[in-house]
This record gives sequence, C-alpha cells and structure tokens, in this order.
Amino acid sequence: MDAFLAAFDALPLGTHRGHVTGRTYIFSKTAFNNGRSWKLVAEELGGPDYISLNLYALSRGPRLYPCEMPADKVIAFVCGLTVIP
Repeated sequence: MDAFLAAFDALPLGTHRGHVTGRTYIFSKTAFNNGRSWKLVAEELGGPDYISLNLYALSRGPRLYPCEMPADKVIAFVCGLTVIP
C-alpha cells in the first residue's frame, strides 16, 4: 500500500495523459474535502479499459475504494502509470 500511496500522491491534479504497459490513457485526478479525499478516473485511448477509484484519508488510515473493479487492478494501474509531459 505504501508504494501505491506514493505513486498516487505523485500524480498531478487535473486531466493528463499517461501510459501503462504500452497503452495510453487520459486520466483525471480530483481532490475533495480540503484534500482529504480524491477521485481518479482513467480511460484508455483507442481501447476499452477504464479505471475508477476513490481514496480517503481517514483518521484510522487511508482507505481505497475501487469502483466496480478489483483493488489489484487499480493499484497496478497507479503504480505503473507514467505521466506524459
């Protein structure tokens, strides 16, 4: 989880392009609640893949809530995502 959180924190807010495993995505990272919760949505350009997650900074620690997909999928995506400048 530490690697995921570091990779997630490194992603810029707003809408950007990135790539994972040779596939290109457009993704949006949005902060809510004074930076205590975030949403990340990504769509593969020219392909069918879709990623969506919510992350909450709770008093008992961070909580990841993938949207209708396995946590392993969103963790691998975020850890592998490279932002295209």
